[in-house]
Amino acid sequence: MKHLTFGHWASDATHHAAWEDLLGIMIGTILVALSLSIYAHLGMVTGGVAGLALIGHYWSGIAIGTLFFFINLPFYVLAIMRMGKAFTIKTFLAVAALSLLMNVQDRLLSFANLDLVAGSLLAGVLLGMGLLAMFRHRTSLGGVGILALYLQDRFQMKAGLVQMVIDLAILLTSFLVADPILIAFSVLSAVILNMIITINHRQDRYIAR
Repeated sequence: MKHLTFGHWASDATHHAAWEDLLGIMIGTILVALSLSIYAHLGMVTGGVAGLALIGHYWSGIAIGTLFFFINLPFYVLAIMRMGKAFTIKTFLAVAALSLLMNVQDRLLSFANLDLVAGSLLAGVLLGMGLLAMFRHRTSLGGVGILALYLQDRFQMKAGLVQMVIDLAILLTSFLVADPILIAFSVLSAVILNMIITINHRQDRYIAR
């Protein structure tokens, strides 16, 4: 099998080299950070830990990146148990980088005029592509997905159902801090990002690890 080399790092048709993982995770992190910046600017919400961080930000004023980082901390124990050390380390670094980007993004860019419809569509695309990049390099943004997989292994609860219930609870909670119209557009954005993941993240089409 032919290998691609970059210094002492090597890859083949089914395995990413370390530098490829690093670049893929960096790109994914930047795309997700930009997406969450749009969500925050428009007052929208999303699922998972990112959604909890946005809700917490709207309610308390604490920086989104700070909330995102600390909410994720308990999930690393489950990540080590379920996904292994390599996945956990990469996830921790991705979460830390995203938290930092979120806390400094106001100094890097601003949205002077962003239409709600266009913004919700763009945010969904960016979040979907960012998460896709991370999944393909065997990392994540921690949180709900790890918990769902752990509960499936430990108590035979279906991971997809667990994640759906948690995301639904987050969505219902968002009615306390967000306008119903904005929540409706948040749902539209979520549909777009999940379509991107569903269509593109398939083992029969993408086998690299």
